[in-house]
Amino acid sequence: MSHIKGRIVVIDDDLEMRSLLEDYFHTKNFFVRTFSSATSALEAFQKNTALDDNTSLSEADLIITDIKMPQMDGIQFTGKMKGLYPEIPIIVATAFGSIETAIEAMQNGAFHYIVKPFKLAEITATVDKALEHRHLKKENKTLRQELKKTWSLGNVIGKSQGMKEIFDLVNRVSHATANILITGESGTGKEMIARAVHNSGPRASKPFIAINCTAIPESLLESELFGHAKGSFTGAIQRKRGLFEEAEGGTLFLDEIGDMNVQLQSKLLRVIQERKIRAVGDTLDRAVDVRIIAATHKDLKAAIKEGCFREDLYYRLSVIPIVIPPLRSRKDDIPPLAEHFLQKYSAANNSRVKGFTKRAMNHLLSLKWEGNVRELENIIERAIVLCQNELIDEVDLPKQDSDNPSTFFDTATKSFPTMDQLEAKYIQLVLNKTGGRKDKAAQILGMNRRTLYRKEREYGLVPHDAPEEEDLEASAKLEHDQ
Repeated sequence: MSHIKGRIVVIDDDLEMRSLLEDYFHTKNFFVRTFSSATSALEAFQKNTALDDNTSLSEADLIITDIKMPQMDGIQFTGKMKGLYPEIPIIVATAFGSIETAIEAMQNGAFHYIVKPFKLAEITATVDKALEHRHLKKENKTLRQELKKTWSLGNVIGKSQGMKEIFDLVNRVSHATANILITGESGTGKEMIARAVHNSGPRASKPFIAINCTAIPESLLESELFGHAKGSFTGAIQRKRGLFEEAEGGTLFLDEIGDMNVQLQSKLLRVIQERKIRAVGDTLDRAVDVRIIAATHKDLKAAIKEGCFREDLYYRLSVIPIVIPPLRSRKDDIPPLAEHFLQKYSAANNSRVKGFTKRAMNHLLSLKWEGNVRELENIIERAIVLCQNELIDEVDLPKQDSDNPSTFFDTATKSFPTMDQLEAKYIQLVLNKTGGRKDKAAQILGMNRRTLYRKEREYGLVPHDAPEEEDLEASAKLEHDQ
């Protein structure tokens, strides 16, 4: 026999039918194994006996079985096989042609059915469709296994040694209950890792609740986490459940935990120690079952020395520390990440962009990626929107260090600006680099958010009628109370 096109198992108690199908498919370059009963075939599949010299029955590409047979009919066999090897397509053959029988076979998992007597051309067409289905299933299974093994964990993608070690750690700790502290620069994917931990463990079916401790005003964060009692403050017209209660049985992700004030840190420590919460204005404690995963881009040990973070809370949170390396130190992850974002945003924008030129990929590898994976995602999305060809080229990407601090300083000081003008330009640069995130920009600039808001207004970087920071916090509080 020349090149084998596939391996078919035929089950029929009619010797003449078995021989006909075996001879016919043999001429079409298929390997065929026959059984005279569904019972003997099922037993062989359960033992996964040899199919030929190189493969076992579990690697069969297709099963053709008669429906009407003694001891076990084809419908019963199909149902049992779907529990053993659901990926193997089954074609059932019936001499009765009743629609009820065909529907029952399909409901039990059959890929298709044929009615006896059938023409050989008819069964060939059905077999070809089933084999194509089997081939795609095999291909997708192999791809998924390869991705899971080397490139991804949930929605986190990476093939570098550093990310492989993180994937391994996540798989080992996901079934534990210990608290986790994820550290890494902004944009490295700390929340994605937290979600991977949650989705890989026994809490996957329960809520995953995320909160950014910087994004919510300090005056509202306690109520947001623990809830509040009716009448505990003006506007509290009813009891509000906090995020700890919302996450019951699941995971609470506390992003940017380093920005939480010390007073609230004390209350969080009490919750971790006692596994109970007390809503704002309430006198009763409520037991909670929540796994805490915290994250920060800050150096918490330095914050402890400065008196900004409680040492006892740090050790309670970092039972299992996970450190995510910056993208610039794991360049192997850039190609798969870029391909992932290309597929994502090409589909979202109905774009004809299909890939990258070699020059474009080399250029991506050369960039410094101060904004990490978030910056890469932003650049790929922008390139897809603006690119007019099927392949993204180097010209579609930002230039190396076009707005880094050194280049900025050289350019900005050529006209000898005043200190105020220089400061205005630098604030604008930092805001651009952080995507307008004022909390991050303020941290880089070494000023608090209120000062940043004031300087934006002074330098005309925001409209003069833009709301003050106090107005924004008051608005957020009003929305929270309502």
